[in-house]
This record gives sequence, C-alpha cells and structure tokens, in this order.
Amino acid sequence: QVQLVESGGGLVQSGGSLRLSCAASGIIFSPDTMAWYRQAPGKQRELVARISRGGTITYADSVKGRFTISRDNDRNTVYLQMSSLNPEDTAVYFCNARRTRIPITFDSWGQGTQVTVSS
Repeated sequence: QVQLVESGGGLVQSGGSLRLSCAASGIIFSPDTMAWYRQAPGKQRELVARISRGGTITYADSVKGRFTISRDNDRNTVYLQMSSLNPEDTAVYFCNARRTRIPITFDSWGQGTQVTVSS
C-alpha cells in the first residue's frame, strides 16, 4: 500500500517562500506521475503542478513562474518550491502519486499540509 507523507507547510508572509516535500513509501513500482494539488476553504481541489517520471511538467496558470516542481525518482519523493507567495495561495496542499500501468496501479493521496500566506 502506497503511503505519502507531506512536510514543509506553514505560515509565511506575502512575497515569501516555502518548500514542500512528499515522500512515498510502500512502493514497488515507481509512480507514473507525482503531483501537488491544493484546496482552499469553500473551493474545489485543484491541480497545482504535476511531474511525470520522465520529467514532463504541468503547472496551473496561477502558479507559473512562481512555483517549481521537482522529483527524485530514486527516493520516490516530490518537491514543490513556492516563491512570491500571496494570500490566494493559502490552502491545504495535497501530494498525489499515480500509476496507471497494469498490473500495478494506484492513485494515492497524502494527508495534506497547510500553507497560510498572510498579507
């Protein structure tokens, strides 16, 4: 069973930076993609950034140029470097690991880490 543990959230002032980490355990086969999502109060969960095993990256328009996702395939760990944070970035950030290639498939989520940006 795949388990994801996030770390690195916290309180930061507008314009500041934070780095989130997510380590996956219980993995025998590497995820196809690892990603960060976020959910603000009263809003739907949304994709922030996704990275494939081969390094293909997708960003939400709202974070392009400010956030950087990276991945350590050997450690099954994904990072999110967040810069120029603003109050609209305040949310619970969730890590996701997904594999769709049979016979081993999974779609696992972490417990979430709170990011709060004060104005």
